[in-house]
Amino acid sequence: MAATEDEALQERLKSALWYSIGKIVDEETLKLGVNATPQFIGALTEMVWAQIGTPVRQGDQDLESFTKHAGRKTVAVDDVMLLSRRNEGLETVLKTFLDDYLVFGKKKTAAKK
Repeated sequence: MAATEDEALQERLKSALWYSIGKIVDEETLKLGVNATPQFIGALTEMVWAQIGTPVRQGDQDLESFTKHAGRKTVAVDDVMLLSRRNEGLETVLKTFLDDYLVFGKKKTAAKK
């Protein structure tokens, strides 16, 4: 039964990836004034899935281990950052996003007061 649940989860993740890639492609094609076929989006999704598939499966085990080691049941930002240390480019992007998010969040909170 665990295999069936895992397969269902993999399918949901792949569907979410397809949807997200489709949204990004739609935004970019509007900017560029070009068209992208559903086949292109599907092929791009398959390529991205193949590239991230193995690290994601290893990554989810690592995230679970980091979370358990910290005595938590929920994955925290620190866990994701610890996982991203293996990919310098991803780590840089995540740090930049997190810094921007924290700055924006503080400005937004201050504006409400």
